[in-house]
Amino acid sequence: NYAVGYNNIDVAAATKRGIQVTNTPGVLTDTTADLAWSLIMAVGRRVVEGDTFTREGHFKGWDPMLLLGTDITGKTLGIVGMGRIGQAVARRAMGFGMRILYHDMAPVPVAEEEYQAEFVALDELLRQSDFVTLHAPLTDETKHMIGRRELDLMKKTAYLINTARGPLVDEDALVEALREGVIAGAGLDVYEDEPELAPGLADLPNAVLLPHLGSATLETRTKMAEMAAANVIAALKGKKAPHIVNPEVL
Repeated sequence: NYAVGYNNIDVAAATKRGIQVTNTPGVLTDTTADLAWSLIMAVGRRVVEGDTFTREGHFKGWDPMLLLGTDITGKTLGIVGMGRIGQAVARRAMGFGMRILYHDMAPVPVAEEEYQAEFVALDELLRQSDFVTLHAPLTDETKHMIGRRELDLMKKTAYLINTARGPLVDEDALVEALREGVIAGAGLDVYEDEPELAPGLADLPNAVLLPHLGSATLETRTKMAEMAAANVIAALKGKKAPHIVNPEVL
């Protein structure tokens, strides 16, 4: 798999047939964290709206009330999933003087020591955060972990960011919440039924939508290709691939 996540592969079926399943972990951590921050900044400061406004010739001069966004510095960032990418996002948040909350299956001591992150229940994270960013894997338990109930817990001034997996969010519920002003906005790089979007999502000015660009830099995609090739070569030689996700197959 030319990616970190492998929910697109039936690992159990592959294992049963003696097939090694591999991925490309680690190499895209910083790149994806950078993109999550791009979405935080873009949706919070209405960058895409401002670009469109200017290109369409509506900019007639400085206006004190024009396209007012929200500050990022000093706000509360809620990170759902404090793995490699979640920690990279937290590291960047320190430069913005943000209070960092996180939720995971269990506390992550290194995150608390290095980033002063506070472990809280998901509901509490949603209630307190100004920006909620998702970095959890997609499992049966995490599918639709953000639905209408969870969106209703968030502040009306809060923003949801998803660069992890689309099905973590009930997209229809998100469209409804954005349309009704339940939350202020969303920044998405992944979608529930990718590449299709939930009806109405593309029409919402308070949503910044990217076409799954999390690892899309020349440097990172090149490293991913090299890792994928190394996995293939090892498997074809009958050896254990360096980045195997089902080692029990051997």
